[in-house]
Amino acid sequence: MKFYKPLRPFKAISFDLDDTLYDNHPIIIKAEADFLVYLRTTYQQLAELDARKWGLYRDLLIKENPALQHDVSLWRKEIIQRIMVVYGIAMVNAIKYADNALQVFLQLRSDFTVPEKSIKLLQQLALHYPVIALTNGNVNVKQIGLHDKFQFVIKAGDGLRSKPHLDMFQQAASKLDIKVEDILHVGDHLISDVYGAQNNKAQAVWFNPNHTKLERAKLLPTLEMADLQDLLAIL
Repeated sequence: MKFYKPLRPFKAISFDLDDTLYDNHPIIIKAEADFLVYLRTTYQQLAELDARKWGLYRDLLIKENPALQHDVSLWRKEIIQRIMVVYGIAMVNAIKYADNALQVFLQLRSDFTVPEKSIKLLQQLALHYPVIALTNGNVNVKQIGLHDKFQFVIKAGDGLRSKPHLDMFQQAASKLDIKVEDILHVGDHLISDVYGAQNNKAQAVWFNPNHTKLERAKLLPTLEMADLQDLLAIL
């Protein structure tokens, strides 16, 4: 554990989800691959769809509508719908099929078990502070067994901009009846989590299990740790 700034008193702890409480990298790679198989085998018009073509449409959609970056589920649904129409599926059907396909993806990307040590940590922390989650992602917290481990979960989308913007931090503070600066935010990403928290006056714990250098940082975290169990030492 390494401190970059004095740790101020705090009133709540917020967590990022992906790559903080579990390793999301292999999960999302498998989910993306399985999802393409689903699309190719379910819709004969998409039989030639591959990861490269998917990526081209993904990039095109975000270039056309940058606001989609704040709602990854809507972004994915728009990609699916666009691809289906381009590949010859009628728009009226593409809209319906895209909704169904999104639900399939959400199930695939949430098909894993959170490490027991992460669950126990959340339970221990909750004895001392309100524990919440702020995520830019779209994991199904009930499916992965975290729905009852947080006081509440806030996801980007539906008008809330993704971290590092203020929106989710502000909504969390409002729901807890505290100030944003009373939140201690824990996350792995130097921009969305560390910069997002610090720039909005919250404190940031940078979870850095791979001992990455701070070269991409825009603001220093309050402290850095390679093991989330170290959180218990600062209670």
